[in-house]
Amino acid sequence: MNIHTYEKTWLAVAMVLIVGFIATVTYGAVGPGIAMIDDDGGSIDPDTINDDERFSETGVTHVGGNEYEANIVAQAWSYSPSEITVPANSEVTFYVTSRDVTHSFTVVGTNINTMVVPGEVSQMTAEFDEPGEYGILCNEYCGEYHHTMEGKLNVVPEDEFDMTEVSADAPDEAELGNETTITTTVSNGMQDELETTATLEIGDQTVEQDVTVPADGSEDVEFTVDTTELGTDDHDWTVTVDGHEDSGTLTVTDGSEGGDGDA
Repeated sequence: MNIHTYEKTWLAVAMVLIVGFIATVTYGAVGPGIAMIDDDGGSIDPDTINDDERFSETGVTHVGGNEYEANIVAQAWSYSPSEITVPANSEVTFYVTSRDVTHSFTVVGTNINTMVVPGEVSQMTAEFDEPGEYGILCNEYCGEYHHTMEGKLNVVPEDEFDMTEVSADAPDEAELGNETTITTTVSNGMQDELETTATLEIGDQTVEQDVTVPADGSEDVEFTVDTTELGTDDHDWTVTVDGHEDSGTLTVTDGSEGGDGDA
């Protein structure tokens, strides 16, 4: 059978288009490093989500190396947490479930787009190589304020990412001539030991203490404050650890004030 030259040309063009289409679909599925959703997430009782180990505290956890997990709960009309931050050059596995009705979890600009069904846990893994900002949207109609249901995924440079939290416990008032203590708790969310320095600034005093916080643990740092050196007054204080801080005010009073005078 003789095939006309034009027919051969169009057949060749059609084959190229088909191959290109298949290549595009294949790259879109696996090229960015995004795995398709499977049923490994399992099931969950929507009424007891808060009792589930994965979702009792939503957010990002460090698994090890460059691997992280993000546990997210969808409900009308928000995500918890509404903002997620991970480092660049990381692999993130998302676990998403719904507290009420069917939603979706869609990260704009990526292939992460899944239905979130009550009673089920949607699981997907993605690699984020470069810093950037991605919107999170719900593409399943879920009620009157469906259009307001959104969140944000921040991918930050590795040297700007940490999972350190700082909280301080201190008295509001102390008597002149006594010592008092400001206790700072440093929490480390990474699976690597954290060696850092805690700094207390109060009045004209600056005190530093080295602290080693175990992987996925916390450590208390106690600062002893001599009220005699401060004197009677209100003294603002700040504790700083790796750019995180907590602050308050210590009032030093004169113990002799307010006493009964001689008749």
